[in-house]
Amino acid sequence: MKYLGVDYGRSKVGISLAVAGLAEPYRVIRYQDLNTLKGQIAEIVKKEEIDKIVVGVSEGKSKEEAEDFGKNLSVDAPVVFFDETLSTQLAQALSREAGVKRKKRKALEDAFAASVMLQSFLDSNV
Repeated sequence: MKYLGVDYGRSKVGISLAVAGLAEPYRVIRYQDLNTLKGQIAEIVKKEEIDKIVVGVSEGKSKEEAEDFGKNLSVDAPVVFFDETLSTQLAQALSREAGVKRKKRKALEDAFAASVMLQSFLDSNV
């Protein structure tokens, strides 16, 4: 089963992939138009043959926005939601420990956070 992890944000989205129970950063999508973003995610789902999408949610207004986003994706894969609270902080700490240079860390921070969230989902649900 192939999973797509989505760390949704108002201007950029972290994307991760998981195959065989191991989540890895995929890319960061910067966007201005929500429909364009949804189209890009639909292309990834098709290209990578994704079976399930996991959208990270935290709390408050950002939780509502992430849930609305996930519910309105037009893709051929089920969408589930998973608590991603503190995934960005954990991703930063792990990438520092792994010796990832600051510039690369900053560029892929959201993709790293998506992979941390997706791995937590896999560890607790698969």
